Amino acid sequence: MKSILIAAAIALAVSILLTPYLIKIFSRQGFGQEIREDGPQHHKTKRGTPTMGGLAILVAMWAGYLGTHLVNSMSLSASGQTPSASGLLVLMLTTSLGLVGFLDDFIKIRKARNLGLNKTAKLVGQFIATITFAILVMQFPNKDGLTPASVNLSFVRDITVVSFGVVGFIVFCYGMVAAWSNAVNLTDGLDGLAGGSSAMVFGTYVVISFWQFRYNCSSYAVAGCYDVRDPLDLAVIAAAAMAGCIGFLWWNAAPAKIFMGDTGSLALGGLVAGLAIATRTELLMIVIGGLFVVEALSVALQVAVFRSSRRRLFRMAPFHHHFELAGWAETTVIIRFWLMAGICCMFGLGVFYSEWLTGGF
Repeated sequence: MKSILIAAAIALAVSILLTPYLIKIFSRQGFGQEIREDGPQHHKTKRGTPTMGGLAILVAMWAGYLGTHLVNSMSLSASGQTPSASGLLVLMLTTSLGLVGFLDDFIKIRKARNLGLNKTAKLVGQFIATITFAILVMQFPNKDGLTPASVNLSFVRDITVVSFGVVGFIVFCYGMVAAWSNAVNLTDGLDGLAGGSSAMVFGTYVVISFWQFRYNCSSYAVAGCYDVRDPLDLAVIAAAAMAGCIGFLWWNAAPAKIFMGDTGSLALGGLVAGLAIATRTELLMIVIGGLFVVEALSVALQVAVFRSSRRRLFRMAPFHHHFELAGWAETTVIIRFWLMAGICCMFGLGVFYSEWLTGGF
């Protein structure tokens, strides 16, 4: 628990102090956000707001993670607790997708338009990052033979009767990372919406990962224990990400002084996918990240209905813009969507706990 608190404290401090520094630098360099021409008209007043603020979240995450292990290395009571394969691989995936997002944001700024990398280039970037992660995450077995990820589909734990095999897992992993990174990216359309919602999801995974650590099969080989390779290290990462999002939200809340951009949203989506894979909760994440699912689904439905009938299902997609065009104030949409995100997280945590209750404890 001490490691989790240290990670959160360091990440919060770095994020909340680094973000205003980035605001000054990006404003001076003219790194301002371009706005969709077909979006809500009042959003045009946000044109020029500094973007790429997701850098602050990424730096805060790494600072919280590495700082925690540095503190632990100097503590006799935490001897032997070093960065794990699971933790480093999840952070690698997150950072790689953050780099793809950074390139996307940078091109938008240089070309002064709301289109950065084309779809092919973005998918190729996601493909390279994900395939590398998918291959490596099946390596590095610990003394019990557990690797950071499993080729089995999982809900709260592995569903052993549903196995992808190595090739199938790589394909599944790519689909999952692409889906979650794009879902968070679509959610990032209002001030603080993606940041606040992500903080709730990562807070939920702090609880889940720590619970898996407390009842890990390597320590408690009884019914209901969890076969997860490095649950405590994953809890440290989730805590650092949660605190990084909260610190950034201090400056990103409406009216936003900086946007996270694709640098932040693609990275956070990658982290969502990475945590789900490493904690063996891939299907449970659909419940916990329900808001992201609804946002992505609204875009898919809008496209499908328009192509088939030439009519729009929503006034505008993603879903949050539909309510803005219906007359809701932006802050009202944000707060109510945060409430939806919180409900999804609580429900997902309840499902996780109820499964544990039936596991023999």
